[in-house]
Amino acid sequence: MSEQTRSGREVRKVALASLVGTSIEWYDFYIYGLAAVTVFAPQFFPQVSTLTGTLAAFATFAVGFIARPIGGVVFGHLGDRIGRKATLVTTLVTMGVATTLIGLLPTYAAVGALAPILLVVLRLVQGFAVGGEWGGAVLISVEHAPESKRAFYGSFPQLGVPIGLIASNAMFLVLAAAMPAEAFSAWGWRVPFLLSAVLVLVGLWVRLRIEESSEFVAVRRAGSMALPLASVLRHHFPQVLCGIAMFTGITGIGYMAATYTIQYGTSTLGLPRAPLIAIVLVVAVLEVPLILWVSAGADRWGLARTIVAGSLATAVVAAVFLPLLATGSLLLIALAVAAARWASAPMWGPSAALAAECYPTEVRYSGASVGYQLGSIVGGALAPIFTTLLLASPLGITGAAGYLVLITLISGLGALAADRIVRRSGTREAVAA
Repeated sequence: MSEQTRSGREVRKVALASLVGTSIEWYDFYIYGLAAVTVFAPQFFPQVSTLTGTLAAFATFAVGFIARPIGGVVFGHLGDRIGRKATLVTTLVTMGVATTLIGLLPTYAAVGALAPILLVVLRLVQGFAVGGEWGGAVLISVEHAPESKRAFYGSFPQLGVPIGLIASNAMFLVLAAAMPAEAFSAWGWRVPFLLSAVLVLVGLWVRLRIEESSEFVAVRRAGSMALPLASVLRHHFPQVLCGIAMFTGITGIGYMAATYTIQYGTSTLGLPRAPLIAIVLVVAVLEVPLILWVSAGADRWGLARTIVAGSLATAVVAAVFLPLLATGSLLLIALAVAAARWASAPMWGPSAALAAECYPTEVRYSGASVGYQLGSIVGGALAPIFTTLLLASPLGITGAAGYLVLITLISGLGALAADRIVRRSGTREAVAA
């Protein structure tokens, strides 16, 4: 479909549907991260030391990332075979059910070792669902968008991350302020999880009203590919590696600023939880318009060029992020979180469009999903764990800071390599056609 014949109203409706759905999915995913750094250690791992309990809580958080590539493979296959819309509805329902059940889980005091086992199982289901969500939401937005605004409209599902972060942090902040700490630890933490059931109904109402993109409809009429993932691994494996590299630093620094800051501030520095959550909340609010602005700019400046600029800026921030946290000053911690989230916005916003351009339509869901989800493991899942271990090692804060700098620079290199492949393969023109 040409840019002239695309319906602006339809493009905006699809972008809104992607935004609403991904916001709900990331709300669900982030409230687990908040609970993992605030209440899960004593509730589900009370028989271990503080450090071990913290690592165990982070490990259950990381388990969700391990399931994400599996979700990317399964839902990517379905999305390339039967359609983006049906797949996105399925991922939303799956995530909502898992999150609601976490809110109903008995604790270790009630059922013993069964409690952490059930927690891990439901976290796996969460990861499985979000593994299929991102690729479909991004592709349906990019495939509907006009050529001159692919990065801009592709950033709408990316906004689901800060909006989900805002909603989850706001919910925890309000509940923590509205009840005694003992009540919050005993049952109050369950409320944000149970609220997911209502949010999913809203998301379904929005998503069921959108249509498939013309690009996918044309491919499906021509006949769906039997095994899209096999084609991706056989013919597009360099693009997968580029996706892994590109999203390693983006997700790594993002989760460090969003979740690790709260855990480190409360458990290591002894700071109150509420102001730390408030910092993350305010930073995320201002991050939303910034992502939109840099993504709109990326349509003029170039996707890879914008991502590389963000990579370099984020690497500078990564070098001082942990030293600023270690000061214990709420002002400097706020500066660290803001710099980390805002500097990475030029990477996060346009990365969706670049990931989509790497693949032809018939395997795009599978390829983009696998690259992103594997990158999220290398970056988002392991960054808090590696940082915790490095800080406790002889390398200390210097080694941990160097690790964060390295993964952000890897993102820029991944974007450059992906852009070169896209230019050679001509898939950029295929997305725009």
